[in-house]
Amino acid sequence: MASYGPVTQQYMLDKNKKKRIIKKYQTHEGDTGSTEVQIAILTEELKELAEHLKAHHKDHSSRRGLLRKVGERRKLLTYLKKEDNKSYEDLVKKLKLKQAKALLRKEAEEAEKKQDVQEKGKQ
Repeated sequence: MASYGPVTQQYMLDKNKKKRIIKKYQTHEGDTGSTEVQIAILTEELKELAEHLKAHHKDHSSRRGLLRKVGERRKLLTYLKKEDNKSYEDLVKKLKLKQAKALLRKEAEEAEKKQDVQEKGKQ
């Protein structure tokens, strides 16, 4: 049997990338495991896995791993939204997740309603 070198997982973040993510999203000095950091790390891993699956569309074990990570991130996002809604909104916008579009749309509608109420008050 031929040996092709060590098998590496392509969808794992390297140490430096992970450190940068932790530093960017940590809530306090020394924070490595807060919900925000975990969500940010999972998001980056999902991006890398999605790229991998574009090139290797028949890699079903990686697809299963991707779905598992999506579920884990969804659970963490739900928890964060329940515990600290402001932090949830900020994180979703920073990470540019689909939920951010819904939040921005909601904020725009609220601002529009507020403006309509102010205009009616002036008349």
